Amino acid sequence: MVSQKKQKKNQENINTRLALVVKSGKYQLGYKSVLKTIRQGKAKLILVSSNCPPLRRSEIEYYAMLSKTGVHQYSGSNLDLGTACGKFFRVSCLSITDPGDSDIIKTQE
Repeated sequence: MVSQKKQKKNQENINTRLALVVKSGKYQLGYKSVLKTIRQGKAKLILVSSNCPPLRRSEIEYYAMLSKTGVHQYSGSNLDLGTACGKFFRVSCLSITDPGDSDIIKTQE
C-alpha cells in the first residue's frame, strides 16, 4: 500500500499538471463529450473520478481500450476533479485532446 503522504503528493502533482492543461491545452469535460472525442480518435488521456458510476466507467474504459487511449483513475471525487480543473461544478470525467505545455500524458503512461 502506498503511504498517505506519497499519495497526497502524487495527487498534488496531477492537480498542478491538470491546471497547466486547462490553462494552455485543450480538453473536454463530461461523459458525452469524452465518448465523442474517444470515438473521433482525438483523446490522448482520459481522467475518470473515483465516484463515477461503474457502468459509465466501464464503458469509457472499453472505448479507450479500443482506441488505445490511456485512462487514469483520479483518486478524488467528481467535486475534487472539477476543482482541479478550476471549475465550480462537478466533473465525472474529462478527456485531454491537446496537453499544451503540460507533460501529463508522459507521466501517466
